Amino acid sequence: MTHKPVRVRFAPSPTGALHIGGVRTALYNFLFARQHQGTFILRIEDTDQNRFVPGAEAYIFEALRWLGLSPDESPETGGPFQPYRQSERKALYRQYAEQMLAEDKAYYAFDTEAELEALREKLKAAKANNISYNAVTRLQMKNSLTLPPAEVKARIGNGEPYVIRIKIPPKDEIRFQDLVMGWVKAHSSTLDDKVLLKPDGLPTYHLANVVDDYLMQISHVIRGKEWLPSAYLHVLLYDFLGWSEARPEFCPSSPFCYGPMAKESSANGMACGWECLFFHWPGRKAVRKACFRPCRAFAKMAFCPKRCLIFWFFWAGTRALSRKYLA
Repeated sequence: MTHKPVRVRFAPSPTGALHIGGVRTALYNFLFARQHQGTFILRIEDTDQNRFVPGAEAYIFEALRWLGLSPDESPETGGPFQPYRQSERKALYRQYAEQMLAEDKAYYAFDTEAELEALREKLKAAKANNISYNAVTRLQMKNSLTLPPAEVKARIGNGEPYVIRIKIPPKDEIRFQDLVMGWVKAHSSTLDDKVLLKPDGLPTYHLANVVDDYLMQISHVIRGKEWLPSAYLHVLLYDFLGWSEARPEFCPSSPFCYGPMAKESSANGMACGWECLFFHWPGRKAVRKACFRPCRAFAKMAFCPKRCLIFWFFWAGTRALSRKYLA
């Protein structure tokens, strides 16, 4: 394991109520930080303004506070690397996208939604194995790899909308050592040229996540195993930005459960009779903290914040362990 000071983060998006799967990830990060006398950070990743839900951020704060998982650094408490809300860090990200542009590791793309949909339909009709914007299809599209430099400059100067995409190498193998699974690898041909910077100037999750983890000196990334495909892209971003030596350790957790609830979502949990939300969620509308009331299942038998208990559910029964014991 790395010998750097342990700094871990829980980085939810305010796109709805925080459910038990997200809290599980927060719990793992909290306990890992406490075990190693490290720092537990709460970072709000709110760059997807189309999915932003008013009230969701307050719900996250209140849920973690009620559960006793208090962050050492957060939008509420501040810290040495503030701000901890990505929408307030917008000016930081462009310079890194432009650095990759200058080093031929990213490119401008001017494709419209209609053109992107036409590409997808064309690939589907051809029964392509990889239906994405990648090292092959990018040469058929409208971007700075196919357009003359003068035209690219003119389009940008005229205010035409564009995105900045990462330029995935066509024939590379991406490998890294995972703390749980050992060495894992993927061929770059299976990855697509993800958008790094959107037309509104905000970064996508991938760029903002890597830049913030680097700037906030995150030592370990502990999150669900379903995020492994993104890790290959993030490893590339660390390499492209010259931060390979500072890359955090990756440590995925297994899915919350298996079978019909294998996908971590409150909807699937509710369908199986599990209470997955800690507070009553009034829906997609602005709410005040005073509106949050613990759901009956958690108020009576799942979590007891006054006694600082964390409960784990098993098919055979229920086990209660204190945070002090777990840490």
